[in-house]
This record gives sequence, C-alpha cells and structure tokens, in this order.
Amino acid sequence: MQTSIHWIENVAFEAKSESGHSITMDGSAAYGGENRGPRPMELILMGLGGCASFDIVTILKKARQDVTDVVCQLQAERADTIPAVFTKIHLHFVVTGKQIKEKQVAKAIELSAEKYCSASKMLTDGGVVITHDFEIIEVDA
Repeated sequence: MQTSIHWIENVAFEAKSESGHSITMDGSAAYGGENRGPRPMELILMGLGGCASFDIVTILKKARQDVTDVVCQLQAERADTIPAVFTKIHLHFVVTGKQIKEKQVAKAIELSAEKYCSASKMLTDGGVVITHDFEIIEVDA
C-alpha cells in the first residue's frame, strides 16, 4: 500500500491514495489552517470507524442478519502533552434492521475488535483504550 502527501500551502496537504482517490487535509486555524479538510488525527479516527464498520456489516451479513443501516459514532480523548496521541476511543454502533439479534451484533463487534480490524489492533497495541457499545433499531418488515 502506498500514498503520497503533497503540500498545498500553509498547513494544507493533499493526500493521494494508491487506489486513485484524494483528500485534502488541513491544520487548525491556530496553525494557519483554513478548514479546507479534516485534520490528520480526525482521519485516523475516521479510518478506525470505517474499518470497524466494514467488519460489522460483513460479519452481520454472513450471519444472515437483515441489516439496513450501520452508523458508528466515535468519541476520542487525546493526551494533553505533545505528541497528543489518542488515549481513549469509544465506538458506539447503531445497527438498524429487521429482527437483528443482539447476540449477533455483540459477536460482530467482538470479532472486529479482537481479530479483524487492523486499525483497532494497531491503536490498542499502541496503548489506546478502545471501548464499544451498541444499540439496535428495529424497522418494520
């Protein structure tokens, strides 16, 4: 996997992925940023949420759960000192569907956290405490 980062100006950068996609990142106004895109640390948090959500959806579909939507809401705390690394991250999953089994959602989250999500594994190995919970929203048939 490869990517490249190109400096635009001030503290704005364009990241280009190997798969041909790009995103603009920008620093905060305190460092000269102009809010052109997410902060780099926000992208790490987004990546964790995307990785875990991918796992949850694929695991639930394999378990034949009738999922119609999955939302992952993340809250993170960072160290007060530099480097301001993440210290705690909480993922809250909102799983919507028809007759979704609570046990299946709990198992999907456990498998993602402990086995499949590379981003989660990398962060927890680095000392970040990651917690999870979920709610299920039932939709009519």
